[in-house]
Amino acid sequence: MGPTTRVRTGGGRLGAVPQRDADLRYRTVHGYRRAFRVAGSGPPIVLIHGIGDSSTTWESVIPALARRHLVIAPDLLGHGRSDKPRADYSVAAYANGVRDLLGVLGVPRATLVGHSFGGGVAMQFAYQFPERTERLVLIGSGGAGPDVNPGLRLMSMPGAALALNALRLPGMRWQVGAAVEMLKALGTALGLDAPDMLRIVDALPDATARAAFIRTLRAVVDWRGQVVTMLDRCYLTRGMPTLLVWGRRDAIVPVAHAYRAHEAMPGSRLEIFPEAGHFPFHTDPARFVGLLEDFLGSTEPARWSPEQWRQLLRATGGATGAVSPAEERSAT
Repeated sequence: MGPTTRVRTGGGRLGAVPQRDADLRYRTVHGYRRAFRVAGSGPPIVLIHGIGDSSTTWESVIPALARRHLVIAPDLLGHGRSDKPRADYSVAAYANGVRDLLGVLGVPRATLVGHSFGGGVAMQFAYQFPERTERLVLIGSGGAGPDVNPGLRLMSMPGAALALNALRLPGMRWQVGAAVEMLKALGTALGLDAPDMLRIVDALPDATARAAFIRTLRAVVDWRGQVVTMLDRCYLTRGMPTLLVWGRRDAIVPVAHAYRAHEAMPGSRLEIFPEAGHFPFHTDPARFVGLLEDFLGSTEPARWSPEQWRQLLRATGGATGAVSPAEERSAT
Protein backbone atom coordinates (compact mmCIF):
# COMPACT_ATOMS: atom_id res chain seq x y z
CA MET A 1 0.00 0.00 0.00
CA GLY A 2 1.26 3.49 -0.83
CA PRO A 3 1.49 6.59 1.34
CA THR A 4 -1.57 7.66 3.28
CA THR A 5 -3.16 10.90 4.37
CA ARG A 6 -5.62 11.84 7.06
CA VAL A 7 -8.57 14.20 6.75
CA ARG A 8 -9.98 15.90 9.80
CA THR A 9 -13.77 15.80 10.16
CA GLY A 10 -16.22 17.41 12.52
CA GLY A 11 -16.28 14.25 14.65
CA GLY A 12 -12.59 13.39 14.58
CA ARG A 13 -10.33 12.03 11.90
CA LEU A 14 -11.53 10.27 8.78
CA GLY A 15 -8.71 7.76 9.18
CA ALA A 16 -5.91 6.57 6.95
CA VAL A 17 -6.79 6.91 3.27
CA PRO A 18 -4.92 4.81 0.68
CA GLN A 19 -2.95 6.96 -1.76
CA ARG A 20 -4.44 5.41 -4.89
CA ASP A 21 -7.30 3.04 -4.00
CA ALA A 22 -10.61 4.85 -3.60
CA ASP A 23 -12.10 3.80 -0.28
CA LEU A 24 -15.91 3.82 0.05
CA ARG A 25 -16.85 5.52 3.30
CA TYR A 26 -19.99 6.85 4.96
CA ARG A 27 -21.03 9.88 6.97
CA THR A 28 -24.46 10.79 8.28
CA VAL A 29 -25.48 14.34 7.36
CA HIS A 30 -28.88 15.76 8.36
CA GLY A 31 -29.95 12.27 9.36
CA TYR A 32 -29.16 10.63 5.99
CA ARG A 33 -26.26 8.34 5.25
CA ARG A 34 -23.97 9.71 2.54
CA ALA A 35 -21.52 7.41 0.75
CA PHE A 36 -18.33 8.78 -0.78
CA ARG A 37 -15.01 7.55 -2.13
CA VAL A 38 -11.79 9.15 -1.00
CA ALA A 39 -8.19 8.63 -2.05
CA GLY A 40 -4.84 10.39 -2.15
CA SER A 41 -3.50 13.56 -0.59
CA GLY A 42 -2.84 17.11 -1.69
CA PRO A 43 -5.09 19.86 -3.09
CA PRO A 44 -8.69 18.57 -2.99
CA ILE A 45 -10.73 17.63 -6.06
CA VAL A 46 -14.44 16.75 -5.81
CA LEU A 47 -15.83 14.49 -8.56
CA ILE A 48 -19.62 14.76 -9.01
CA HIS A 49 -21.43 12.13 -11.07
CA GLY A 50 -24.56 12.47 -13.22
CA ILE A 51 -28.21 11.41 -12.80
CA GLY A 52 -28.66 7.77 -11.81
CA ASP A 53 -24.91 7.20 -11.71
CA SER A 54 -22.61 6.91 -8.70
CA SER A 55 -19.02 7.47 -7.66
CA THR A 56 -18.07 4.19 -9.38
CA THR A 57 -18.20 6.06 -12.70
CA TRP A 58 -14.85 7.68 -11.75
CA GLU A 59 -13.00 4.43 -11.03
CA SER A 60 -10.89 4.66 -14.18
CA VAL A 61 -9.46 8.09 -13.25
CA ILE A 62 -9.34 8.21 -9.44
CA PRO A 63 -6.06 6.26 -9.00
CA ALA A 64 -4.11 8.55 -11.34
CA LEU A 65 -5.61 11.73 -9.87
CA ALA A 66 -4.90 10.51 -6.33
CA ARG A 67 -1.15 10.56 -6.96
CA ARG A 68 -1.12 14.34 -6.46
CA HIS A 69 -4.54 15.22 -5.05
CA LEU A 70 -7.03 14.41 -2.35
CA VAL A 71 -9.90 13.00 -4.42
CA ILE A 72 -13.43 12.96 -2.98
CA ALA A 73 -16.20 11.36 -5.07
CA PRO A 74 -19.61 11.35 -3.36
CA ASP A 75 -22.65 9.26 -4.16
CA LEU A 76 -25.21 12.05 -4.32
CA LEU A 77 -28.28 11.62 -2.13
CA GLY A 78 -30.67 9.23 -3.88
CA HIS A 79 -27.80 7.59 -5.78
CA GLY A 80 -25.37 4.72 -5.36
CA ARG A 81 -24.90 3.64 -1.75
CA SER A 82 -26.28 6.86 -0.25
CA ASP A 83 -29.74 6.98 1.31
CA LYS A 84 -32.70 7.52 -1.02
CA PRO A 85 -35.34 9.42 0.96
CA ARG A 86 -38.35 11.30 -0.34
CA ALA A 87 -36.49 14.61 -0.39
CA ASP A 88 -35.46 17.69 -2.33
CA TYR A 89 -33.48 16.56 -5.39
CA SER A 90 -33.00 19.96 -6.98
CA VAL A 91 -29.63 21.18 -8.26
CA ALA A 92 -29.43 23.73 -5.43
CA ALA A 93 -30.14 21.07 -2.80
CA TYR A 94 -27.36 18.90 -4.21
CA ALA A 95 -24.94 21.84 -4.10
CA ASN A 96 -25.84 22.29 -0.44
CA GLY A 97 -25.27 18.59 0.13
CA VAL A 98 -21.78 18.74 -1.38
CA ARG A 99 -20.95 21.75 0.80
CA ASP A 100 -22.18 19.97 3.93
CA LEU A 101 -20.22 16.79 3.18
CA LEU A 102 -17.06 18.84 2.64
CA GLY A 103 -17.79 20.64 5.90
CA VAL A 104 -18.05 17.33 7.75
CA LEU A 105 -14.76 16.20 6.19
CA GLY A 106 -13.02 19.48 7.06
CA VAL A 107 -12.34 20.49 3.46
CA PRO A 108 -12.86 24.27 3.16
CA ARG A 109 -12.14 24.72 -0.58
CA ALA A 110 -11.83 22.47 -3.62
CA THR A 111 -11.79 22.15 -7.38
CA LEU A 112 -15.20 20.91 -8.54
CA VAL A 113 -15.40 18.40 -11.41
CA GLY A 114 -18.93 17.61 -12.57
CA HIS A 115 -20.27 15.29 -15.25
CA SER A 116 -23.65 15.83 -16.94
CA PHE A 117 -26.14 16.64 -14.14
CA GLY A 118 -23.12 16.76 -11.85
CA GLY A 119 -21.79 19.61 -13.97
CA GLY A 120 -24.92 21.55 -13.14
CA VAL A 121 -24.38 20.78 -9.46
CA ALA A 122 -20.75 21.95 -9.70
CA MET A 123 -21.80 25.18 -11.41
CA GLN A 124 -24.50 25.75 -8.79
CA PHE A 125 -21.96 25.11 -6.03
CA ALA A 126 -19.66 27.74 -7.53
CA TYR A 127 -22.59 30.17 -7.74
CA GLN A 128 -23.76 29.58 -4.17
CA PHE A 129 -20.32 29.19 -2.58
CA PRO A 130 -17.72 31.04 -4.71
CA GLU A 131 -15.44 31.44 -1.72
CA ARG A 132 -15.22 27.63 -1.46
CA THR A 133 -14.60 27.00 -5.18
CA GLU A 134 -11.07 27.01 -6.59
CA ARG A 135 -11.78 25.86 -10.15
CA LEU A 136 -14.58 24.40 -12.27
CA VAL A 137 -14.41 21.43 -14.64
CA LEU A 138 -17.63 20.67 -16.53
CA ILE A 139 -17.93 17.45 -18.56
CA GLY A 140 -20.88 17.09 -20.95
CA SER A 141 -22.69 19.34 -18.52
CA GLY A 142 -26.37 20.13 -18.35
CA GLY A 143 -27.62 23.71 -18.21
CA ALA A 144 -26.34 25.16 -21.49
CA GLY A 145 -29.56 24.85 -23.48
CA PRO A 146 -32.86 22.96 -23.63
CA ASP A 147 -31.73 20.17 -25.96
CA VAL A 148 -31.33 16.74 -24.38
CA ASN A 149 -31.73 13.14 -25.49
CA PRO A 150 -35.42 12.35 -26.25
CA GLY A 151 -35.22 9.28 -24.01
CA LEU A 152 -34.62 11.49 -20.98
CA ARG A 153 -37.57 13.67 -21.96
CA LEU A 154 -39.77 10.59 -22.05
CA MET A 155 -38.45 9.41 -18.69
CA SER A 156 -39.57 12.72 -17.14
CA MET A 157 -43.20 12.08 -18.08
CA PRO A 158 -45.90 10.19 -16.13
CA GLY A 159 -45.47 6.44 -16.29
CA ALA A 160 -41.68 6.58 -16.22
CA ALA A 161 -41.49 4.24 -13.22
CA LEU A 162 -43.40 1.58 -15.14
CA ALA A 163 -41.05 1.97 -18.10
CA LEU A 164 -38.00 1.53 -15.86
CA ASN A 165 -39.56 -1.55 -14.29
CA ALA A 166 -40.24 -2.98 -17.74
CA LEU A 167 -36.61 -2.51 -18.79
CA ARG A 168 -35.60 -4.83 -15.98
CA LEU A 169 -37.74 -7.72 -17.22
CA PRO A 170 -35.49 -10.50 -18.59
CA GLY A 171 -37.05 -10.64 -22.05
CA MET A 172 -37.18 -6.86 -22.47
CA ARG A 173 -33.62 -6.43 -21.24
CA TRP A 174 -32.37 -8.88 -23.90
CA GLN A 175 -34.21 -7.02 -26.65
CA VAL A 176 -32.87 -3.65 -25.54
CA GLY A 177 -29.38 -5.10 -25.33
CA ALA A 178 -29.65 -6.43 -28.87
CA ALA A 179 -30.79 -3.00 -30.09
CA VAL A 180 -27.82 -1.38 -28.38
CA GLU A 181 -25.41 -3.80 -30.05
CA MET A 182 -26.95 -2.94 -33.40
CA LEU A 183 -26.55 0.79 -32.78
CA LYS A 184 -22.91 0.21 -31.82
CA ALA A 185 -22.29 -1.89 -34.93
CA LEU A 186 -23.75 0.87 -37.10
CA GLY A 187 -21.35 3.37 -35.53
CA THR A 188 -24.07 5.72 -34.27
CA ALA A 189 -23.49 8.30 -31.54
CA LEU A 190 -26.34 6.79 -29.54
CA GLY A 191 -24.55 3.46 -29.77
CA LEU A 192 -21.59 5.02 -27.96
CA ASP A 193 -23.66 6.23 -25.02
CA ALA A 194 -26.35 3.54 -24.80
CA PRO A 195 -24.23 0.98 -22.89
CA ASP A 196 -23.47 3.50 -20.15
CA MET A 197 -27.12 4.54 -19.99
CA LEU A 198 -28.17 0.89 -19.66
CA ARG A 199 -25.53 0.44 -16.98
CA ILE A 200 -27.15 3.26 -15.04
CA VAL A 201 -30.63 1.76 -15.40
CA ASP A 202 -29.32 -1.66 -14.34
CA ALA A 203 -27.81 -0.03 -11.24
CA LEU A 204 -31.27 1.06 -9.99
CA PRO A 205 -31.99 -1.99 -7.83
CA ASP A 206 -35.43 -1.23 -6.43
CA ALA A 207 -38.45 1.07 -6.54
CA THR A 208 -36.89 3.50 -4.04
CA ALA A 209 -33.82 4.00 -6.23
CA ARG A 210 -35.93 4.38 -9.36
CA ALA A 211 -38.16 6.95 -7.64
CA ALA A 212 -35.10 8.99 -6.63
CA PHE A 213 -33.82 8.83 -10.21
CA ILE A 214 -37.11 10.11 -11.62
CA ARG A 215 -37.38 12.88 -9.00
CA THR A 216 -33.87 14.07 -9.82
CA LEU A 217 -34.54 13.97 -13.56
CA ARG A 218 -37.81 15.89 -13.25
CA ALA A 219 -36.00 18.64 -11.34
CA VAL A 220 -34.03 19.48 -14.50
CA VAL A 221 -35.87 17.95 -17.50
CA ASP A 222 -39.46 17.90 -18.75
CA TRP A 223 -41.06 16.86 -22.04
CA ARG A 224 -39.66 19.99 -23.72
CA GLY A 225 -36.07 19.41 -22.62
CA GLN A 226 -33.82 20.90 -19.95
CA VAL A 227 -35.60 23.35 -17.68
CA VAL A 228 -32.58 24.62 -15.71
CA THR A 229 -30.03 26.96 -17.26
CA MET A 230 -26.65 28.20 -16.12
CA LEU A 231 -26.20 30.58 -19.06
CA ASP A 232 -27.76 33.56 -17.30
CA ARG A 233 -25.04 33.40 -14.60
CA CYS A 234 -22.06 32.24 -16.63
CA TYR A 235 -20.59 35.73 -16.56
CA LEU A 236 -19.91 35.11 -12.85
CA THR A 237 -17.15 32.65 -13.82
CA ARG A 238 -14.94 35.59 -14.79
CA GLY A 239 -11.84 35.03 -12.67
CA MET A 240 -12.81 31.40 -11.99
CA PRO A 241 -10.53 28.95 -13.88
CA THR A 242 -12.95 26.83 -15.91
CA LEU A 243 -12.37 23.80 -18.13
CA LEU A 244 -15.09 22.40 -20.41
CA VAL A 245 -14.72 18.81 -21.66
CA TRP A 246 -17.10 17.29 -24.21
CA GLY A 247 -17.39 14.32 -26.52
CA ARG A 248 -18.01 15.38 -30.10
CA ARG A 249 -20.41 12.44 -30.51
CA ASP A 250 -22.36 13.08 -27.30
CA ALA A 251 -25.89 11.70 -27.84
CA ILE A 252 -27.19 12.90 -24.45
CA VAL A 253 -26.16 16.57 -24.31
CA PRO A 254 -25.16 17.87 -27.79
CA VAL A 255 -21.64 19.16 -28.33
CA ALA A 256 -23.19 22.44 -29.52
CA HIS A 257 -23.80 23.13 -25.82
CA ALA A 258 -20.04 23.02 -25.23
CA TYR A 259 -19.43 25.87 -27.65
CA ARG A 260 -22.36 27.84 -26.23
CA ALA A 261 -21.08 27.47 -22.67
CA HIS A 262 -17.51 28.28 -23.75
CA GLU A 263 -18.68 31.53 -25.35
CA ALA A 264 -20.69 32.47 -22.27
CA MET A 265 -17.86 31.77 -19.80
CA PRO A 266 -15.11 34.40 -20.01
CA GLY A 267 -11.64 32.85 -20.09
CA SER A 268 -12.85 29.24 -20.12
CA ARG A 269 -10.89 26.47 -21.83
CA LEU A 270 -12.68 23.98 -24.12
CA GLU A 271 -11.44 20.47 -24.95
CA ILE A 272 -13.32 18.20 -27.37
CA PHE A 273 -12.79 14.44 -27.51
CA PRO A 274 -13.50 13.68 -31.19
CA GLU A 275 -14.37 9.98 -30.81
CA ALA A 276 -16.14 10.18 -27.45
CA GLY A 277 -19.79 10.37 -26.50
CA HIS A 278 -21.26 11.52 -23.20
CA PHE A 279 -18.52 9.86 -21.11
CA PRO A 280 -15.16 11.12 -22.48
CA PHE A 281 -13.39 10.15 -19.25
CA HIS A 282 -14.46 6.54 -19.95
CA THR A 283 -13.44 6.65 -23.62
CA ASP A 284 -9.94 7.98 -22.96
CA PRO A 285 -9.19 8.18 -19.23
CA ALA A 286 -5.48 8.81 -19.77
CA ARG A 287 -6.13 11.86 -21.94
CA PHE A 288 -8.74 13.11 -19.48
CA VAL A 289 -6.38 12.82 -16.52
CA GLY A 290 -3.61 14.53 -18.51
CA LEU A 291 -5.90 17.44 -19.41
CA LEU A 292 -7.10 17.82 -15.85
CA GLU A 293 -3.57 17.70 -14.44
CA ASP A 294 -2.40 20.29 -16.97
CA PHE A 295 -5.36 22.53 -16.15
CA LEU A 296 -4.74 22.25 -12.42
CA GLY A 297 -1.01 22.90 -12.82
CA SER A 298 -1.37 25.87 -15.17
CA THR A 299 -4.05 27.82 -13.26
CA GLU A 300 -4.16 29.53 -9.89
CA PRO A 301 -7.10 28.78 -7.57
CA ALA A 302 -9.78 31.46 -7.52
CA ARG A 303 -9.94 33.56 -4.38
CA TRP A 304 -13.29 35.27 -3.92
CA SER A 305 -14.29 37.70 -1.20
CA PRO A 306 -17.88 38.86 -0.57
CA GLU A 307 -16.93 42.33 -1.79
CA GLN A 308 -15.47 41.01 -5.06
CA TRP A 309 -18.65 38.99 -5.63
CA ARG A 310 -20.82 42.03 -4.97
CA GLN A 311 -18.80 44.17 -7.38
CA LEU A 312 -19.01 41.52 -10.11
CA LEU A 313 -22.78 41.28 -9.72
CA ARG A 314 -23.15 45.04 -9.89
CA ALA A 315 -20.76 45.53 -12.82
CA THR A 316 -22.09 42.76 -15.08
CA GLY A 317 -25.56 42.16 -13.74
CA GLY A 318 -27.15 41.61 -17.16
CA ALA A 319 -27.68 37.99 -18.20
CA THR A 320 -25.47 37.16 -21.17
CA GLY A 321 -25.52 34.03 -23.25
CA ALA A 322 -29.05 33.11 -22.24
CA VAL A 323 -31.08 30.92 -24.55
CA SER A 324 -33.42 32.97 -26.70
CA PRO A 325 -37.17 32.18 -26.97
CA ALA A 326 -36.56 31.00 -30.54
CA GLU A 327 -33.89 28.55 -29.37
CA GLU A 328 -36.19 27.29 -26.64
CA ARG A 329 -39.02 26.74 -29.12
CA SER A 330 -36.67 24.76 -31.35
CA ALA A 331 -36.36 22.13 -28.64
CA THR A 332 -40.08 21.41 -28.53
